[in-house]
Amino acid sequence: MRRFLVYLSIAIFAALPAIWFRLSGQALAPIAGAIVFGTAILAAGFMLSWGAEAAEERVSQGLMIAGLALVTVLPEYAVDIYLAFRAGQMPGSDYAHYAAANMTGANRLLVGFGWSLVVILHWAYSRSRSVPLRESNKVELFFLAAATAYGFVIVWKDSIGLIDFVVLLAIFGGYIWRVASDAAAASGDADNDDDDEDEFEPGPAAALETLSTRAQWIWTAVLSIMAGAIIVVSAEPFAESILGSASQLGVDRFLLIQWVAPLTGETPELILAVLFVLASKPGTALIALISDKINQWTLLVGALPIAMSLGAGRLMSLPLSARQHEEFFLTAAQSAFALSLLLQRRLTLLGAALLAGLFTLQVLLAFLLQGNSSREIATLTTLAWIYIAFALIVVISAGLQRRAPNLEIG
Repeated sequence: MRRFLVYLSIAIFAALPAIWFRLSGQALAPIAGAIVFGTAILAAGFMLSWGAEAAEERVSQGLMIAGLALVTVLPEYAVDIYLAFRAGQMPGSDYAHYAAANMTGANRLLVGFGWSLVVILHWAYSRSRSVPLRESNKVELFFLAAATAYGFVIVWKDSIGLIDFVVLLAIFGGYIWRVASDAAAASGDADNDDDDEDEFEPGPAAALETLSTRAQWIWTAVLSIMAGAIIVVSAEPFAESILGSASQLGVDRFLLIQWVAPLTGETPELILAVLFVLASKPGTALIALISDKINQWTLLVGALPIAMSLGAGRLMSLPLSARQHEEFFLTAAQSAFALSLLLQRRLTLLGAALLAGLFTLQVLLAFLLQGNSSREIATLTTLAWIYIAFALIVVISAGLQRRAPNLEIG
């Protein structure tokens, strides 16, 4: 427990400057503000993950992972919802583009970097060339496929509206309902390859295992309230500081809000995944990030028009500009490719390398081509079709492998 209190003290200390500057009304230079408020959001993300981990043994493994995935991405939700809310308050401004950019960046970062990191780190740690999933993880793959298919519908519609919110909420609700309904089966599924995973709690939250059930729930509530307050205080100034830093750094605002802001929100869940891998639980790490992808690809996308409507005081849709259309197309295409790599319920080292390589390429090209909108859009389109081509190759290869079991692919 002492170790947990030390970590908690560090997190609170890291968040205090942001709270002080926000409540005192003193202004910070954009770069300094991005650091101060970004650090606070990062600290809040860790608090949320510790609180969710503390409740792990009180629910089934599958439901725990889904809940943990939702909780740990709340910082990302806060920033994106603020941007969408401002877009509703200021119709015609660039905030709508920033909201869409933050959402697509978060989704692509999670898959291109996060999923790859789990497999590559597992290979470096154990020399195993793949991370397997459980039979029960068909649930996650099914709902990820449903969300990805609807992502292409949004690309076709060229906007995200109230109907999309309803559909995406239904997909996420179906996912949670299915995981919850399978709780008894999941808790009794002790004969799979990862049957020790329920016994492990990574990080500082392991110290909370020694407390009574009541004390664990109290700590979960305390951590959630503290983290929520920090996020509410920090989300707006963090987003505005990121935007203000662009001119000082000579970087396109769009790129900073697409890549830097999501990195802050995603870091706690990535570190949590790393801890699972280092504890020889790569399957849990990967499925946690897959669950993150499901809730970001459903709730986060669907929340944008709702936040925008609240800001405007009337129902609105989030339109996709020419660039945002291609950004969303690229995000959906990446999701389709990633899903194809999981058809055999494992992610191989080769698949992870392809995800990481294509992700790195798109980020590098985005910064190299900034300011040249026509080339940016053409590059996004080309990369999207590359993802789709790779997905088709993987699907065809998987079909051939089922016909010829001795053929080894990936």
